[in-house]
Amino acid sequence: MIAKRLRFKTSGPTQFVDITEQLREEVRRSGLRIGRIHLQSLHTTVGLAVNENEPLLLRDFASLLERLAPSGAGYEHDDFARRFDIAVDEPVNGHAHCRQLLLTGFTTLLVEEGELVLGRWQSVFAVELDGPRPRELAIQLDGQFDEASSPLAGEVAGHSPARGGFQAGNTLNDKDLVELELTRQLMVDPDPVAVPMRRLVEAGGKRLRPRLVQLTAQIGPHHDPLRSAALAAAIELLHNATLIHDDYVDESTHRRGRPTVAAMEGAERAIAVGDFYFAKATRLIAEIGNSDVTSAVAEALEAICAAQIDDVALRGAFPGDHDSYLKVVRGKTAALFAASCASGALLSEADPEAVEALRRYGDLLGVAFQMADDMVDFSPSSGKPVGLDIRQRVLSLPLIYAAEDREVGPEVRRLLAGALGDAEVGRVTELVRSSDALQRVGDEARGLVEAALRELEAVELDGLRPTLVGLARSAVDRNS
Repeated sequence: MIAKRLRFKTSGPTQFVDITEQLREEVRRSGLRIGRIHLQSLHTTVGLAVNENEPLLLRDFASLLERLAPSGAGYEHDDFARRFDIAVDEPVNGHAHCRQLLLTGFTTLLVEEGELVLGRWQSVFAVELDGPRPRELAIQLDGQFDEASSPLAGEVAGHSPARGGFQAGNTLNDKDLVELELTRQLMVDPDPVAVPMRRLVEAGGKRLRPRLVQLTAQIGPHHDPLRSAALAAAIELLHNATLIHDDYVDESTHRRGRPTVAAMEGAERAIAVGDFYFAKATRLIAEIGNSDVTSAVAEALEAICAAQIDDVALRGAFPGDHDSYLKVVRGKTAALFAASCASGALLSEADPEAVEALRRYGDLLGVAFQMADDMVDFSPSSGKPVGLDIRQRVLSLPLIYAAEDREVGPEVRRLLAGALGDAEVGRVTELVRSSDALQRVGDEARGLVEAALRELEAVELDGLRPTLVGLARSAVDRNS
């Protein structure tokens, strides 16, 4: 048996945190072939649920919880005069405790042939009912482990003791290897460029591109975790370099909850830091010694730069049109997704058919990811100021569709043509939400994900298909 803790942070109630991919990763790392994974919430205001990751359904469930246990109702639990030993900062959250009773604090999932057993549309959620705050789930995996292939084989066989059960030791997983490589590379750079980049890298990010590299690097016959981690880290540095330049062009003040490099260091330093890491990432990729990998990433870099020029040029016709939007997104976002998938497969010397299928998968996923990102700009739970894309006149598909809408379109176009103060941004946001623009964008993004998944049907993926499917779907069903 292996015992672990799954830790995550929530952004507020009522939030459905999809933990499916994290659980799949734990199964893969442990080498569990047939058995069970037991989950238990360590909080009385966090429940567990297995259901479809579909935004409308989740909103329906949130509304159901509100009707059954309204946040504004009176609860005896909240009458601190009748309770003993209550902390001074205890929140009034009787509704959240009642809602947890409607869910469950624990669940067990089956594992067969090394894969989590879930229906086609099922996901596993930790449901935040109070928050925001750090959360923790207890996990136990038991059953038959493949000790020969498991990176935790020694710990499983030796039953390394840990608090509350048996726990794996300090074996590095793929994500650890990337973070270690990023830290190593930033340690050797001069402080004037390393310090600003380190702030950006350490602020987090989804790490989707390096994850795609590491997954696709397992498909061919020559999988080397260290080389794939080096490639993944270089691509993450390249991605962050593009963000530094984007923030300068967009005059953005914050990224990932922290001041942008341009805002903190000035425009000249921001350009220099971005240029330095464009060059460094390119050198690191070239030093891997695979010319096909180098060419794939270089082509993506060309596409990114060309699309940035198109993006700036098209802002004069804000909000633009669907074709112009796709042209920019395919370069600025999808090109690096496609290169991440293709370069990982090329590094492992996968079949040409698999490389091209994965490249197409990455391209479609990248466009869908950007569409989902556009929708996040209109979400109050995104963690960033609502309407930021409107203020910066960034090409945004919800804005394009709202501007085309028969009812709200004329007012949207009139507002976007003028100065965009707080009142105007707020009104445009209202109009977008009241139209069917967000629904159209969500449907289009999910359609692109399904098209991306169809690209994988004809190629052998060495058991990684469920992970790639889950990653693609979670990339568009999100609120941050």
